[in-house]
Amino acid sequence: MKHHVLALIAASAAMTVASCGSSSKECAGNASGISSCKFDDTRDGKPTALYTLRSSSGLEADITNYGGRIVSLMVPDRDGKMLDVVLGFDSIAAYYPENNKTDFGAAIGRYGNRIDHGRLVIDGDSIQLPVNNFGHSLHGGPNGWQYQVYAAEQPNDSTLVLTMDSPDGDNGFPGNIHATVTYTLLPGNKVDIAYSATTDKPTVINLTNHSYFNLSGDPANTVLDHDLTVNASGYTPIDSTYMTTGEILPVEGTPMDFRQPKAIGRDIAADNEQLKNGNGYDHNWVLDTNGDISKVAATLAAPSTGIGMNIYTSEPGIQVYSGNFLDGTVTGKGGKVYNQRTGIAMETQHYPDSPNKPQWPSTLVRPGETYTSHTILEFYNF
Repeated sequence: MKHHVLALIAASAAMTVASCGSSSKECAGNASGISSCKFDDTRDGKPTALYTLRSSSGLEADITNYGGRIVSLMVPDRDGKMLDVVLGFDSIAAYYPENNKTDFGAAIGRYGNRIDHGRLVIDGDSIQLPVNNFGHSLHGGPNGWQYQVYAAEQPNDSTLVLTMDSPDGDNGFPGNIHATVTYTLLPGNKVDIAYSATTDKPTVINLTNHSYFNLSGDPANTVLDHDLTVNASGYTPIDSTYMTTGEILPVEGTPMDFRQPKAIGRDIAADNEQLKNGNGYDHNWVLDTNGDISKVAATLAAPSTGIGMNIYTSEPGIQVYSGNFLDGTVTGKGGKVYNQRTGIAMETQHYPDSPNKPQWPSTLVRPGETYTSHTILEFYNF
């Protein structure tokens, strides 16, 4: 697939000045139209802010250090028009869980996806984590890193380095963790997300990003017409509580087969036990890429705009969640209501509940070791 050389959009790089209420501070403008002033706050005694990254090829991302969240991601469509392709909010307060308990755009930690009943054993020691989803621990627990403030440093226009120092016992997990999440916009319309972490006690770590994508650029549209490809011959089935069973089953002959491009909506309502268990797609695929980040793990493409996204990752799996629980009760950027399946999450990861499934790749990290994970989102036009 050939990628168009996309001209730099002058408006993306321009800085506009807007009034921020009664404050004398000038607010940074950007292609998304989101005011940086609306993200200036203090949470748990730590300052929050909005950071704008730009690439030489025209890509622009707004990211807040609250939860390490991608707030907006401006991508050119086939006609060169800049569109925001992720769901989110246009003020920091809307991300706070007392207002909207969502994972939109977040850098998830310490542990992406589910751990069965919040229980795990490390070196013979039983650990009980708080549970927050169908009796399981999900996305690091009720106060995971998506609801915490990262320290932030922006060394240049295209890079943001977020740091999390998580104390021993944070959401029940052992070990003092020092973690970094680095967002970099690269030439060729690429978003590079690099994770690293160290610990002073044996622990489990599984970091990911939880952006919801809608490549039509308009969340009034669902993603059911998006074509999805997943480079995976197998997937991990789930029970009615969304917990993996420990099996790896072949996708062939099932609605889970995305080895060739297929509209997300084609089979989503099929009479299939797994789709009923997941209320749609909410499953981990076992990637055939074997951690080779040079190979495409998955592709999402919107025929309406000609925007496509290739995903590359060092991870063994990818969770595809088709926005099944979006229900119109959340209003996002620009006053747009987020109805069911107006966004799809593509979470690169180790398989769900890996600490309790020794037959799967391990998420155990010991002192002296460094956890790393790397994902690249590459946008193109067709």
